[in-house]
Amino acid sequence: MTTADTLPDAEAALGALVERMRGSVAANAALVGIYSGGAWLAERLAKRLPGSHPVGFIDVSYYRDDYALSGLKPNTRRTSLPFDVEGATIVLVDDVLYTGRSVRAAVNELFDFGRPERIELAVLVDRGGRELPIEATYVGATITVPRDRTIVLSRDPGGTLSLGVEPLSGVA
Repeated sequence: MTTADTLPDAEAALGALVERMRGSVAANAALVGIYSGGAWLAERLAKRLPGSHPVGFIDVSYYRDDYALSGLKPNTRRTSLPFDVEGATIVLVDDVLYTGRSVRAAVNELFDFGRPERIELAVLVDRGGRELPIEATYVGATITVPRDRTIVLSRDPGGTLSLGVEPLSGVA
C-alpha cells in the first residue's frame, strides 16, 4: 500500500490491473467505463485483455445521491451501451474507488437498461474511505490518501495516463 506522497505510476497500475483481470474476466464480458477516467481505462483494457469485450460508457451524473446537494457537474455525457445489458456479464470500470457512491449510481443506471447476469468492478486505484459496502473485484493499486484530498487521473494527448493528488473540492 502506498500513500499520497508516493503515488503509483498510472501506467504501471494499469499493467497490474490487466494482470489481475487476465484469466479471470469472462472472454465476452462487456466493459463499461464510468466517465471520464473509467472510460479511458475501459478502452485500454478492451485492447489488452484476451477475448472480445464490447465497450460502453456510463455517465452517473443524474444517478448520484448527492445530486441535490452539488447539482449537475459540468461536461455531462451521454451514456452509451452498444450491447444488450440483459443477461450480460458486465465489468464496471472506474479510475478511483473512494466512497462507493459513483459505483452505486452506475449500478442503478445499468439496471435501467436491463438486468445483467453479473456485475464486477475494476478500478485503477482503491483509496479506501468507503461510505457504502462496495468492493472492487480487480484493483490496480491501493493507496492511502487523506479525506481532504482527491486522486485525479489525467491523460496526455498521446494517451499516457498519470495520477495526481489535489485538494478536495466538493463531494467525492
